[in-house]
Amino acid sequence: QVQLAESGGGLVQAGGSLRLSCAASGSTFSSLAMGWYRQVPGKQREPVATINSDGSTNYADSVKGRFTISRDNAKNTVYLQMNSLKPEDTAVYYCNGRIIRFDWGQGTQVTVSS
Repeated sequence: QVQLAESGGGLVQAGGSLRLSCAASGSTFSSLAMGWYRQVPGKQREPVATINSDGSTNYADSVKGRFTISRDNAKNTVYLQMNSLKPEDTAVYYCNGRIIRFDWGQGTQVTVSS
């Protein structure tokens, strides 16, 4: 079982940047397709960006050109660089497997003020 711990969220003004980190336990991390997801109260959790074991990536249309997902297999960590943040990016951000899902972590709150 992989355990996930997100960090790096905070309060930022519109146009600002944040870098989220997701530390994963377990020795199989490098073979896992991973993703970042976000959720706002009253809405379903939605995918933001995914990265496969070969490093290929996909993004939700709403974040293309602004967010970048990356991974460091030596550190068992997935990152989400978020630039040009908008108020509508405000959410709790989570990481998890893209294909194989594990227990959700606590997430990290991102709040973008206008």
